[in-house]
Amino acid sequence: MTRPRVYLDWNATAPLRPEARAAMSRSFDLTGNPSSVHSEGRAARRIVEDARASIAAVIGSAPRNVVFTSGGTEANVLALMPGLHGKDTEPVTRLIVSAIEHPSVLAGGQFDQSEVLLAPVSSSGVVDLDRLTAMLSGQPPTLVSVMLANNETGAIQPVSEIAGIVHSHGGLLHVDAVQALGRIYFDINALNADLLSLSAHKIGGPKGVGALVLGESLGGGFEALIRGGGQEKGRRAGTENVPGIAGFGAAADALVKIQEPAMARMAKLHRQLENALKAAPGVTVFSADVARLPNTTLFSAPGMKAETAVIAFDLEGIAVSSGSACSSGKVQPSHVLAAMGVPQNLAQGAVRLSLGWDTSEAEINYVIEAWRTLSTVLLRESRTVA
Repeated sequence: MTRPRVYLDWNATAPLRPEARAAMSRSFDLTGNPSSVHSEGRAARRIVEDARASIAAVIGSAPRNVVFTSGGTEANVLALMPGLHGKDTEPVTRLIVSAIEHPSVLAGGQFDQSEVLLAPVSSSGVVDLDRLTAMLSGQPPTLVSVMLANNETGAIQPVSEIAGIVHSHGGLLHVDAVQALGRIYFDINALNADLLSLSAHKIGGPKGVGALVLGESLGGGFEALIRGGGQEKGRRAGTENVPGIAGFGAAADALVKIQEPAMARMAKLHRQLENALKAAPGVTVFSADVARLPNTTLFSAPGMKAETAVIAFDLEGIAVSSGSACSSGKVQPSHVLAAMGVPQNLAQGAVRLSLGWDTSEAEINYVIEAWRTLSTVLLRESRTVA
């Protein structure tokens, strides 16, 4: 009998929730364009607006501030826009991003690369607030982009504190909250974020749909990246992806019901898993000394090879990753660990395990047993290489 596979790559993508699948299935039967005024069009529009309200409710936003996109990457690019300004501030003319951001943020969005600066992080993967303050002091109005939680290490950034620093210098703050949604509670107003990016497939919605949420503090300067029709109040042209949006909204509704018990269960299993990993000699868990997502572990040992480890886990029926899943399936050096100053011989072996809402204790026990066997081989080989 073949043992069911264990999926521990939830930070890459989550399985489609049944509620999202059902909502999408129902939407496929609708003929209308959501911009049409007849009955069929209004039915499609109702789905879009209901989903908008559901997503807004999860993060404490007003529905009118939710702009649907094709995913988190487009939301990030749309947010990183020169000329944005607050209600009482001048337009931003440059961009600061933390050194551990998603590639779509590191690329600078719509800013010229000459206007993009990197804010350093500590060895624990947290933004250096003193250095950020120095980079803002005496400079023109700046847009700062910082992720709420890192996709590789799970390290949670002090976003509210960062917002205070940025706003005191006349700037704006964009928060990539793609990995945080569904794993920790947050509110766009409590974060004091001016713009915030989300993605459906991290919470059990479909791939290919996301949202940029505008904060109430944003004054103006926002322009459509995709121009054409007047969809999304002129902020993102193109007929809305009704099935995708329906699935996103349903996943958000389901999240409200399951989030608290799911987070508690993930945290318990996460501690159990990490204790077992660290029992092996030489293992380092990155960002273990700071607040992290309750589902994410990035670990390594000197000389261990990530590609070998990922394949070894896979052969045991366990899906893990070497970090971000946005690199064409290739195992590449982590820019996050490089920014943290992690030595190459340790960074090259980094493996990420990320849990989800229905990860079971039996699955974690199986992973722990598998690791006890795998570690004797992987770490023996690493010591030989070292």
